Amino acid sequence: MIIEHRTYRLKAGCLNEYLQLYEAEGLDLQSRYLGHPAGWYVVDVGPLNTVVHMWQYDSHAERERRRKQLSEEPAWAAFLPKVTPLLVDMRSIILTPAPFFTPRST
Repeated sequence: MIIEHRTYRLKAGCLNEYLQLYEAEGLDLQSRYLGHPAGWYVVDVGPLNTVVHMWQYDSHAERERRRKQLSEEPAWAAFLPKVTPLLVDMRSIILTPAPFFTPRST
């Protein structure tokens, strides 16, 4: 199991616009291809204008397959030009469980 931890820093004043666009057009698409997010957050204390979302996959291969399917979706390609101008920075890290940690099944 792996977790992809994605952090997007937005231009000042663009957080609400990003959230509205994502909820209206991006969330359903990503959920359809990537599954239910393991977490989706807005930073309240710390670097403001930042969103963090996490996606759980069984393996790197599953992540690659799912993200490829999403990238081939025409509606996703139409969505990206609407939100990318709102971004300052994007980061993605892959987390693997420590040997002693057993994730809870949902």
